[in-house]
Amino acid sequence: MSPDPSGDFSLQCPVPRESHATVQMAHGGGGRVMRRLVEGFFLPAFGSDPAKEPPHDAAVLEVPAGRLAMTTDTFVVSPLFFPGGDIGCLAVYGTVNDLAMAGARPLALSVGFVLEEGLPLETLERIVASMRRAADEVGVRIVTGDTKVVDRGKGDGVFINTAGIGIVPPGVDIGPRRVRPGDAVLVSGDLGRHGIAVLSVREGISFESELASDCASLAGLVETLLAADPDVHCLRDLTRGGLAAALCEIAEAAGVGIELDEASIPVCEPVAGACELLGLDPLYVANEGRLVAFVPAEAAQRTLEIMRAHPAAVGPSVIGTVTETQAGMVRLRNPLGVERIVDLLSGEQMPRIC
Repeated sequence: MSPDPSGDFSLQCPVPRESHATVQMAHGGGGRVMRRLVEGFFLPAFGSDPAKEPPHDAAVLEVPAGRLAMTTDTFVVSPLFFPGGDIGCLAVYGTVNDLAMAGARPLALSVGFVLEEGLPLETLERIVASMRRAADEVGVRIVTGDTKVVDRGKGDGVFINTAGIGIVPPGVDIGPRRVRPGDAVLVSGDLGRHGIAVLSVREGISFESELASDCASLAGLVETLLAADPDVHCLRDLTRGGLAAALCEIAEAAGVGIELDEASIPVCEPVAGACELLGLDPLYVANEGRLVAFVPAEAAQRTLEIMRAHPAAVGPSVIGTVTETQAGMVRLRNPLGVERIVDLLSGEQMPRIC
């Protein structure tokens, strides 16, 4: 059976790829154009055993009993490739991490590609291969997808939309409503690497040593945390808007205050230097492999030890506490004892970084 000429692909079988220089817009031959893309790139990377899964319009999954978590995200990063990652692995890790923040074990992903006419097929091949490697690393299947081609100049190369589903184990209940006064606030590593790594390529900023994005899966770290201490109250990955946006949203949703110790917040020297040079606040710079965790105060040290022993956490730290007072506000105290309010920005510090 042939792939759907609309550009859909769902657990279909690999077939030989033809070689073409660039993605071309369909003018009267849309079925053939889409078929070449699906057969040449997506099926070899994401397809299944043809004896088991013939082509169809939707993937059919065996789902274990339990609570289902679902999320979706769209990735429009520019440039497409950056130190430490690319839009392909970013799309997989970003969606898997969102599932992990709910305590879910990722099961399957869908992917939608919006391709600009003229995109080199070598570029598309690199992106798809990166997605496959990331999915294999995490242990998640890419089971269905869609492809669209837009006119030259209207797509910035490629945009990727992903959706993911996962299973939340029994007894796991993670979310802002569980945050309580007295909870400790921890971060799993140093802040701002992804945003500054992307900006360095875009703006031609160089460092003494290459600064790589923290783009990575957090699913393994969360699974380890939950296995050791299931009383994790809340988790949030620190993507767009960074640590500041995540904490402001949680404080408002939970109806609590959050006090931060600036000296305890980890920021590496290249990120700190770049932020100072560019007038950026590292608290608002995006990350793609860091999370913030809220746990009972008595569990803080044990949680910190677990993070330190896991490769996905790089320099974790206890950075603050949850308070009853000044509900909905996040306050930062510097080493001199001076406090300032950490609030949501009215706009973005840096566009197109995830």
